[in-house]
Amino acid sequence: MKRTIFIIIAVIIMLYFGCSSNPMTGKSTMALVSNRELLASSFEQYDTFLKENKVIEGTADARMVQRIGDKIKGSAEKWLKSEGNGDYLKDYRWEYHLVESKEVNAWCMPGGKIVVYTGILPVTKTEAALAAVMGHEVCHALLNHGQQRMSADVIQQLGASGVSILTGSRSPTSQQLAMTAYGAGSKLFGILPFSRSHESEADHYGLILMAIAGYNPQEAVTFWERMASLSGGSTPEFLSTHPSDSTRIKQIQNWIPEAKEKAASFGVSF
Repeated sequence: MKRTIFIIIAVIIMLYFGCSSNPMTGKSTMALVSNRELLASSFEQYDTFLKENKVIEGTADARMVQRIGDKIKGSAEKWLKSEGNGDYLKDYRWEYHLVESKEVNAWCMPGGKIVVYTGILPVTKTEAALAAVMGHEVCHALLNHGQQRMSADVIQQLGASGVSILTGSRSPTSQQLAMTAYGAGSKLFGILPFSRSHESEADHYGLILMAIAGYNPQEAVTFWERMASLSGGSTPEFLSTHPSDSTRIKQIQNWIPEAKEKAASFGVSF
């Protein structure tokens, strides 16, 4: 009983003190892992990845990735500076690389380390659509989603420890059933909704960044329509880490006026 109370108190203390405010959203988010640790690990992993994979350099597509990356970076700097948060990106070490892979994907590690796979280019088709993808990925880093996911993992592990303590006097079968129920419940009602909210948030703010960079945010809609035709929407949204394609497209359409308005405040119009 004492150990259970200790875990509950530990969780409350961590949730209270282990939070930070994100300058882009103004929201308070979990930060149980320091960005200093996160960025150091990110930079090391990124360098290792580049050494172990084929990086495309000097081509028109590679230059396009660099060009978009620089513009998205500039958008983030303008936005944060206008809000009085110009120092927020001081520890970022921006890099943008095109990597040969059939995978239809792109990603950004904490600290501005971006990779675009060649497999996504036939789907993006245009520079503006690729800007939508890269803006989305950059926003995962800017919004500290990696830090939040690691923090959520810590909370989940503590919860598992609590379940183990509470069921310690029961039969092994009962303990196993309780842990299985906890694992399924925390995934369905915790991890998956948490992940979907991150994807939507990255879509939202990525749309604004691409607009400030001079790319028409409407291109994000056409890109996701092409992605929808590829995916087939086989996984129900509540069982997925991402919003459904239809949800995503509707949300983006609703955010386009806001993105254009924000871009207009920086002298960009469509």
